Amino acid sequence: MLEFKPSRTALQVAVRRAAHQILETPPVFTDPLAVPVLGPEGAVWVADEGTRKNHPVGKALRAFLAARSRFAEDELARAVDMGVRQYVLLGAGLDTFAYRNPHAAAGLRVYEVDYPSTQHWKRGMLEAAGIAIPASAVFVPLNFEHQTLAAGLQASGFQVDQPALFACLGVVPYLTDEAFTSTLEFVASLPGGTGIAFDYAVARSSLNLLERLALDALAKRVAAAGEPFRLFFEPAALARRLRLLGFDRIEDVGRDELNQRYFANRQDDFHVRGGLGRIAAAWL
Repeated sequence: MLEFKPSRTALQVAVRRAAHQILETPPVFTDPLAVPVLGPEGAVWVADEGTRKNHPVGKALRAFLAARSRFAEDELARAVDMGVRQYVLLGAGLDTFAYRNPHAAAGLRVYEVDYPSTQHWKRGMLEAAGIAIPASAVFVPLNFEHQTLAAGLQASGFQVDQPALFACLGVVPYLTDEAFTSTLEFVASLPGGTGIAFDYAVARSSLNLLERLALDALAKRVAAAGEPFRLFFEPAALARRLRLLGFDRIEDVGRDELNQRYFANRQDDFHVRGGLGRIAAAWL
């Protein structure tokens, strides 16, 4: 993350999320605000993505991004049914959930945690697009490497005596191990019924040759954007770490599980490819 500048990867993710609403029918993840939040320039960016609609790398990346957003919001719906009323988006970027919150009437409060520069940029994008910020949405400006998540959230009204669901999408690979561990420890300190959903990069040692080449190419692009990959996991080792912290219900899904769950019986060959990333949820 470049200091004083919005996240370039956050913009790229938002463009692909918007393009998914247009390029794939039906969308795996429906977001009616994904296109509007990008403003007039967004049409150009989405059109550019559309010129590469069937490029296998771009198509597979859109599929994974759609799947991880759908996964997190599916987890949230179940959590709300179980009484959770706090949703924390870590590294929210241009995520639009807080502005289309279907659980607002149930009292769900949404905390968007991100770098101050990215939040300032986002608020400008929301204002330009005419997207209202509801009272249930709370901005929490935070530098993950230099400030504690606990302090930032509590200063914003987060209730540490109540359960919450945390979503950490497209963030973990960019963190240090210390920052990720600190985040998990804070989540694990909260009451039973609390959970976290996140995606992560699979350790290079677990990838085949083609996947390693794909990882190297992707890592080169994000490093050039000033946001290099730092953190990778072996799935079994990650599960052990989560259990040691007190998480007793863990789900970890990769390509095959995601395709079966979200992409079955499609006619457009739209699905997750390769094994570079996985999505996990862990609950206390």
